[in-house]
Amino acid sequence: MQWPHKLVRAATFACLFVLLVVLSTAALMVATEAGEGAGGHWSGERIAVLLVLTLTFSVVACWTVARAYARHVNAPLRMAEDLAAMTAHSGLRLSDPATEELRALAQAANHLLAARDALESDVAERVREARASLEQERSRLAALMADLSQSVVVCNLDGRVLLYNQRAKQALSPGADGSNAELLGLGRSIYRVFDRALIEHALERLQPVAGDEARGDGRQGIGSAQFVTATRAGRLLRAHMSPVLGGDGQPGALVGDLSVTGFVLVLEDVTQTNERHARRDELIQSLIEGGRGPLGSLRAAAEMLSDFSDMAPRQRDRFLGVIRDEAGALSTQFEKAAAAFSNDLRERWLLEEILGVELLAVAARRIGEQRRGEHRPLAVKTENVDDSLWLRVDSFGLLQALRYLALRLQDEYEVRDVRLSLQRHGHLAQLDLYWVGTFMNNEAAMSWLQDPMSIDGESSPLSVVDVIERCNGEIWFQRERVSHRAFFRTMLPAGEAPKDLPRAIIPAADGERPEFYDFDIFRWSAGSHELDDRPLAELSYTVFDTETTGLQPSAGDEIIQIGATRIVNRRLLRHECFDQLIDPRRPLSQQSVKVHGITRDLLAGQPVITVVLPTFHAFCADTVMVGHNAAFDMRFLQLKERQSGVRFDHPVLDTLLLSAVLHPNQSTHRLEAIAERLGVSVFGRHTALGDAMVTGEVFLKMLPLLAEMGITTLRQAREASERTYHARLKY
Repeated sequence: MQWPHKLVRAATFACLFVLLVVLSTAALMVATEAGEGAGGHWSGERIAVLLVLTLTFSVVACWTVARAYARHVNAPLRMAEDLAAMTAHSGLRLSDPATEELRALAQAANHLLAARDALESDVAERVREARASLEQERSRLAALMADLSQSVVVCNLDGRVLLYNQRAKQALSPGADGSNAELLGLGRSIYRVFDRALIEHALERLQPVAGDEARGDGRQGIGSAQFVTATRAGRLLRAHMSPVLGGDGQPGALVGDLSVTGFVLVLEDVTQTNERHARRDELIQSLIEGGRGPLGSLRAAAEMLSDFSDMAPRQRDRFLGVIRDEAGALSTQFEKAAAAFSNDLRERWLLEEILGVELLAVAARRIGEQRRGEHRPLAVKTENVDDSLWLRVDSFGLLQALRYLALRLQDEYEVRDVRLSLQRHGHLAQLDLYWVGTFMNNEAAMSWLQDPMSIDGESSPLSVVDVIERCNGEIWFQRERVSHRAFFRTMLPAGEAPKDLPRAIIPAADGERPEFYDFDIFRWSAGSHELDDRPLAELSYTVFDTETTGLQPSAGDEIIQIGATRIVNRRLLRHECFDQLIDPRRPLSQQSVKVHGITRDLLAGQPVITVVLPTFHAFCADTVMVGHNAAFDMRFLQLKERQSGVRFDHPVLDTLLLSAVLHPNQSTHRLEAIAERLGVSVFGRHTALGDAMVTGEVFLKMLPLLAEMGITTLRQAREASERTYHARLKY
């Protein structure tokens, strides 16, 4: 039987039930009137029976209609909503409905979805093959950017950041260690970091220049500009600005005959250089000022001795004493100046921080390499190595010196194995190269240390002593007759772990570009449109979530964790995230701890909400805030605005309300249920950052579905959300 016939039958049954109800009611009325006319022969029991029958028929009729509506009207509507979501996203299938006819329809739809997925998979595979070379170049760019020692930022003409590396984020952060680096991010404005007038002035200085006529290159180019500025952390940066030229037909600002679509900033921290130059200038000035008096006295004494050669011996001795004293004073001044400037002279060498255990591992590998013409390589072992010890040395020169000494021991004394050790002694690091059994005299050892190094025919003008002195250390030869050990001992200043080490490069997920750049932002335009009229696909979003002590913000519950990530150009930037625990200054209920797993011990020593909110507010700047059941989280934020001195007046979108817009016939709009409908993997639930990540994935899945419904702008999304039932909930 076809499903329309079932609907007809259900409607017929419903009509019969309604007819029976009407007849029963009419019979009851007639019986009542007859009973009154006949002197009340109708008993109350009969009337009660008729009433029960009437109510029973009514209930059965309502149940039949509701069941028929749920099975044959509401179920197809839910299937249509699920099918709309599945046509926008691959890998999803319809579940088996309750009725035979809908099951047949679901099977047919699933066959079509499978065929569509197979076709999309084939197309995607071809696209991946075609883009393999491009993705490889992008990965190389990401690795290059991460490893650069310079800070690099690329912006479009509106000042929107479309590329940066980790060095730039550390250099431009308010914290000296790179923490709270909320100022820099994809899609953010560079004018939050640098003064707008300074950037605009540098852009105005980009003037066209002619090509090199000597090489026959008459093409026009554009020069560069430089400026110096200070960061919020007080660091002094020198910025070199170069233009990014657009291709044919690509819009941009015209400089001469060339189109400029953006600019590159290469930043150099010149704080220490500036301080070193200031010390040098002060030193030179002190030498000039301090040397005038002694030089004048020396000159006067010398002139007196020259002009009056017949002066008395006592007077002559007095003038000679003046010359001796003033010469000594000058010598003292120059010695002090040399000592004060010696550290600056040493800093000109390229010293680098390196973990001691890594240095010894490389040294052992280099020393133990097979040499040409050698049948047996030198055996090397490392012993007594302090794993936590850092050094600031010329690592290449130090490795060269260790290898030179070890191989010379092998060549001249037939030493077959050596040992390397590294230990801390106070503020110094003790590096030993030692061996057992074969002794050498002190004169030979000192000669080795002072001779220019020569290894396998490759010579260096530097000696071992030169290299060690360059590293601000000392080296000597020593013997232990009891243990029959001899060693070259090097004492080096112990270093500290560098604070600006680049973070490890985390590979992007399959099909996802590295998150430190997005060249699609070149196509952004400032536009004069209000934010409400901007397309959803062009906006930047901050997806956030909170964990709290309870569910009643107005009753004193507090935020204990804020997690957030950003969406730029329809990409979830997992590396640009905000994750902060907060001390609520109040006890935690056992019920809330069971949900989020955050205990009082984890919150000890964490900042309070009034410290965290200004930083989070800066992280959300120039974006639309997105949350699941966002009204709940926003209420917590708004109650702390006055204390924190910030106001969260950002536009807000709620995935709960958007789900109700997209799927009004679904029975639940919980985050897990929405994620399951849209094929989003759920992970890290009931942590603020984990929930924010899932919400961001869900929101990105919703964008094409909203576009199919004609909801393409922020205004349309907000108005549609406000019309849902869930928008009326208050906290």
